[in-house]
Amino acid sequence: MEKKWALILGASSGFGGATAVELANAGYNIIGIHLDRQSGMDAVKKIIKNIEKTGQQSVFFNVNAADPMRRSDILDEIKDRLTTKEGNSVYVLVHSLAFGTLKPYISKDPNECISQQQMQMTLDVMAHSIVYWTQGLIQRNLLANGGRIFGLTSAGSQTVIPNYGAVSAAKAALEAHLRQLSVELGGMGITANSIMAGVTDTPALRKIPGNDKMLNAAKMKNPTGRLTTPEDVARAIRLLCSPEADFISGNVLGVDGGEYIVNYIGDKVSKAIK
Repeated sequence: MEKKWALILGASSGFGGATAVELANAGYNIIGIHLDRQSGMDAVKKIIKNIEKTGQQSVFFNVNAADPMRRSDILDEIKDRLTTKEGNSVYVLVHSLAFGTLKPYISKDPNECISQQQMQMTLDVMAHSIVYWTQGLIQRNLLANGGRIFGLTSAGSQTVIPNYGAVSAAKAALEAHLRQLSVELGGMGITANSIMAGVTDTPALRKIPGNDKMLNAAKMKNPTGRLTTPEDVARAIRLLCSPEADFISGNVLGVDGGEYIVNYIGDKVSKAIK
């Protein structure tokens, strides 16, 4: 019996963690890649427990997803695990890695602005790694025909946020990579899309200076009157994994309750028309 697997990069919290559980509920076995210290392992164990409650398998690796040698080793191990039974394949790849440097570009003090090494690291982890993982899956015949690739982006790919420049560049690059993958893999029936979530209270967002103001502003202008949640995004990804979504590819798809299109803070339109 064919077993479908989902590979989640950044599976220990936020969008990645919620998507891992949601896809397990949809019948996918989960391979999770995460990088956590011992203090963060309780959250990882909770996600694994929730996956296993669904009756699906979970295989988690606590490694740096941007390390070429570790990536190669893990992909080889995945191949060994999945090819022991005919029909096992990775049907879904989700990129939800959030590790980058938050510094301004310009300062007279070189220690206060972003360095070349920090810029390269941010782009490599948060953007370029989606290409390398996809290459590794394809070269090992692990990515199924008709599969799905998703990358988590944000409105920061198009707008300016203090100290967010390198991450903004990474999000824009991630979107470009997914467009390219959608074309190069289209012949296999594989779709590739960016998911632009609304402002969400995640551990990654809490690292951005001024995050409290971002959260308050997003809640005030969102027509729903609330913030986007990781579960909102996870449900959208599950929906896009259905066969009915096989012609949606190469796009940046908003999952934000209409937040992005509202450019003011005040009385909501939805309230005004009641």
